[in-house]
Amino acid sequence: MGRYTGPVCRLCRREGVKLYLKGERCDSPKCALERRPYPPGMRRVRRAKLSDYGVRLREKQKVKRYYGVFERQFRRFFDMARRTKGATGDALLSILERRLDNVVHRLGFAVNRRQARQMVAHGHILVNGKRVTIPSYLVRPNDVITVKKAKMREQVKERLQNRKTEIPAFLQITNTDPPEGIVTRLPERDDVSIQVDVDKIVELLAR
Repeated sequence: MGRYTGPVCRLCRREGVKLYLKGERCDSPKCALERRPYPPGMRRVRRAKLSDYGVRLREKQKVKRYYGVFERQFRRFFDMARRTKGATGDALLSILERRLDNVVHRLGFAVNRRQARQMVAHGHILVNGKRVTIPSYLVRPNDVITVKKAKMREQVKERLQNRKTEIPAFLQITNTDPPEGIVTRLPERDDVSIQVDVDKIVELLAR
């Protein structure tokens, strides 16, 4: 299972937008993008005007880094979206939002997706009472997400009490002791918390 282990603030600076890879730190004055709003590298340079291909590529890279997926997995999600009825771009974002690590993070159980991925991989998350250790597992409507161990439940309860972001409309907290979330419906484009032109991603990958 591959994962990015480098400095995540470089990714935000490369894309020029906040990807919230460090949780609440990204909204603080310590945010690297606020202090150094230019691409990473040895020399401070201005952002050059991108070609049409460059614009499409940056949109794809932004979404990949936001959800923490690599190219092969992203292509697989795109193929799934292309076989789905309706707009391919909307279906792609819906699939990415349904990832279990993303759902755990957006419920407020984890401060960022990296921590949510670790919680899932270590067996701390239950879906409908069964342990799921695959971060890319796709949740479905009416799935119930709970935390397994009592010690982890206390940490999650504290995070929920101090949560500053709103829970998206396709998720709902039904209980806080123990913490329990439910998927009320399939996510839509409006449920995505990052601004992205998904049509440009479709144009790039459909070639």
